[in-house]
Amino acid sequence: MIGLYSPGRSLIHRAPVLMKLALLSVGVVGAGLLSDAAQLSVGFAVLVALFALSGVPPVRAWQQVAPVLWLLVIAAPLQVLFAGWAVAGMMAGRLLLAVALAALFTLTTPVTTVLDGFQALLKPFRRWIDADRVGLLVALTIRCIPLVADIIREVLEARRARGTQGSLLALAVPVVVRSLYAADAIGEALAARGIDD
Repeated sequence: MIGLYSPGRSLIHRAPVLMKLALLSVGVVGAGLLSDAAQLSVGFAVLVALFALSGVPPVRAWQQVAPVLWLLVIAAPLQVLFAGWAVAGMMAGRLLLAVALAALFTLTTPVTTVLDGFQALLKPFRRWIDADRVGLLVALTIRCIPLVADIIREVLEARRARGTQGSLLALAVPVVVRSLYAADAIGEALAARGIDD
């Protein structure tokens, strides 16, 4: 989400962040409940209309959705093997729809607005929850998702260069090791800034 915001003055850009979060939650849950291709088609039609309304350039939208295709390359054949083509197609469609909805939220909402929204949401619970710490956790989560996606992309490219495309181990081990190194570096940076237990 950091650096992904696409500035604009559309109705979606100007909508209150908590309302967008609520609608995103409803949309993702709704995508998961779709049960046939006709419903999925309606979901994608609504999604295309929302992106058109937002004015987000199609290239920017595609950049956010494309990384999930790597996940589908692994997950879809397994679904075909165990449950058949119809189930695999619905799973892939629901996942793409949910990711695209999240991408729309990401592209139309600045990170600072999201953090302010979370802090406002948690304000009534300040007695039990440290809203600032939760805000930091959300910010780190938002930052780490594209970070891990970049790690996976780089490992896939290195794997292709070495000719080990068929090995799941050649993907999993470097991704886990590099993710742990990144987490360690983030932890050290937080400790250096005095954010430590």
